[in-house]
Amino acid sequence: MGAQWKAKGKELAANARGRVFGKLAKEIMVAARSGADPASNARLRLVVEQARKVSMPKDTLERAIKKGAGLTGDAVHFEHVIYEGFAPHRVPVMVECLTDNLNRTASEIRVLFRKGHLGTSGSVSWDFDHLGMIEAEPAAQGADPELAAIEAGAQDFEPGEEEGTTMFLTDHADLDLVSRALPAQGFTVLSAKLGYKAKNPIDPATLSAADMEEVEAFLAAIDANDDVQNVFAGLAG
Repeated sequence: MGAQWKAKGKELAANARGRVFGKLAKEIMVAARSGADPASNARLRLVVEQARKVSMPKDTLERAIKKGAGLTGDAVHFEHVIYEGFAPHRVPVMVECLTDNLNRTASEIRVLFRKGHLGTSGSVSWDFDHLGMIEAEPAAQGADPELAAIEAGAQDFEPGEEEGTTMFLTDHADLDLVSRALPAQGFTVLSAKLGYKAKNPIDPATLSAADMEEVEAFLAAIDANDDVQNVFAGLAG
């Protein structure tokens, strides 16, 4: 949870599938503003690869690219906004949104943070590093994540969110470069995105089971909002 909070459980994941496609479609549309060809648009290429990994339908993917690039005649404009604050029990949270209506999003986020505390800009971000996060799995037996990190130019690595995967951490400007280099080091890239990693994450073991349930319920409610793209919580593990 230290890098990005995600709802747990197969049933929750299945129910969230439509939301995942919707959030990825937004990211694709924003990235496609800089060009509809993934080969010459690094940001778009990374999001398209992520969409394919989760089996987004091809027509949905292509429609999002065309819409974002202005090829359909439909005007689309999403603004990127970050909200900072605390979940219950003072767990720091960074919430990334893409919205076509700032007033609506701000109102909904304020309501969602009533069970926590919504802070001002900079109130929490000082305790997070803005990094490139690349989740990858070994393509061959014996692939060494430490050697791969060094050779590909990653800053660090740690166990990934899924068993057997590795999360490679990079400078935010090196995300595409490292993503392209990892396959030659024996790793298949599963996802690559910019995100926030807590510098001083809270150990969930220091919270009671009831307190942790409150934190999880709060994070789940935030993540379920249609305008929310990513939720980064300051929790270890």
